[in-house]
Amino acid sequence: MANIKSAIKRIQIAERNRLHNKSYKSAVRTLMKRYLTAVDAYAANPTAETMAEVQRTMSAAYSKIDKAVKRGVLHPNNGARKKSRLAKVLKSKEAAAS
Repeated sequence: MANIKSAIKRIQIAERNRLHNKSYKSAVRTLMKRYLTAVDAYAANPTAETMAEVQRTMSAAYSKIDKAVKRGVLHPNNGARKKSRLAKVLKSKEAAAS
């Protein structure tokens, strides 16, 4: 354990930031899973309603990823890769449905 006052403060700040970053990463994973579930539902039953749900969940996931990148929780390339993979899943399911 640190003895110097500034070192103690840095430890507290690091812990606070770690918990904040953890909540962002968890939210990103949750929204990505919701999106993948919506895409699977669309693949099983391709209707306008399920496509609207896919678009809504995709928008929410993209938004959270962009916010995480903006706040420095995710590296920009990591965020871009996540968004690319989400789009790729939908594109492959649409091609299979056609």
